[in-house]
Amino acid sequence: MRPTALDVARAAGVSVATVSNALNDTGRASAATRTRVREVAASMGYRPNAAGRTLRTGRTGVLALAVTTFGEQTWNFAEVAYYAQMVAAATSAAHAHGYALTVLPASLDVDGWHAVAADGVVLLDSPEGDPAAEVLRARGIPIAFDGQPHQLGPRDSWVDNDHAATMAKVLGHLREQGARRIALLAQNTSDHYTRDCVAAYRAQVRTPRIALLDSTDPVGRAEAERLLREGADAVYGLLDDSGRGVLAAADALGLRVPDDVLVVTASEDPTYASTSPPISTVSLRPAETITAAVDALAATLAGAPPTVRADLATDLVVRASSTRRPSAGRGGRLRS
Repeated sequence: MRPTALDVARAAGVSVATVSNALNDTGRASAATRTRVREVAASMGYRPNAAGRTLRTGRTGVLALAVTTFGEQTWNFAEVAYYAQMVAAATSAAHAHGYALTVLPASLDVDGWHAVAADGVVLLDSPEGDPAAEVLRARGIPIAFDGQPHQLGPRDSWVDNDHAATMAKVLGHLREQGARRIALLAQNTSDHYTRDCVAAYRAQVRTPRIALLDSTDPVGRAEAERLLREGADAVYGLLDDSGRGVLAAADALGLRVPDDVLVVTASEDPTYASTSPPISTVSLRPAETITAAVDALAATLAGAPPTVRADLATDLVVRASSTRRPSAGRGGRLRS
């Protein structure tokens, strides 16, 4: 039979109220009494009732993780390699701080956000005017954003990769391989990832060649064909499926990869290592970025000031699709 607070109180020779105070670090019990109660509780295998603790402290012991779309689409983001890595790493990071982690559906509406029971929330890819962020701030729930948000509340943290350094790494690699007309495939969205990458590209390329994709061309094949017809000799795609879109476009135009066109895409998809040819990828190192976000959220909940940083590193995994010169090496990893 599971021991109760009364059992611990009797064994420790104190009141039930003192047991509660000792285990929750409240009340006026002496340090010696608190230590004795905790030792007795541990020896008996006693665990406080979660529901009762929530009522006493206002804390749930739970962090939440979500991508917010608000009816734009219903999808299981955990099936995407990038987000799957985040879910696993966020769970480990939350547990390390003593929290459980709940992963919320992308289809959650405003009413659903009002009902979320969590001490803090990590938001991924938060759009401009994100209703989830507005609801959470109104409820006084701290937020940690993976990626810079458009607005920042007093208890909000955010962490992000250094997108300018990553763009410089990709462009530098493609130029070393002989590319002179490098194009960019990006999604037509307002998120800071896209904005920062496009801004970095424009700042580092003399004659920008940019295609912004909408929902009718999520892979980017049609826009990639246009860029290639207009003379692009290399394409960097910011979307997970961009690499396949560019390969298909090159094939349709009779162009060879990497002889006629070089290809790099941002993706965590391991199958890019076995495409023909294998495609070079940029990894945003999602496990590390989401761990930093959870750490920032836990620190805020512990009373620390919110965290703001945009210095997280990325990897450029060089494969055959962007390699012309033997000196660059095949299958190498460049970190920025």
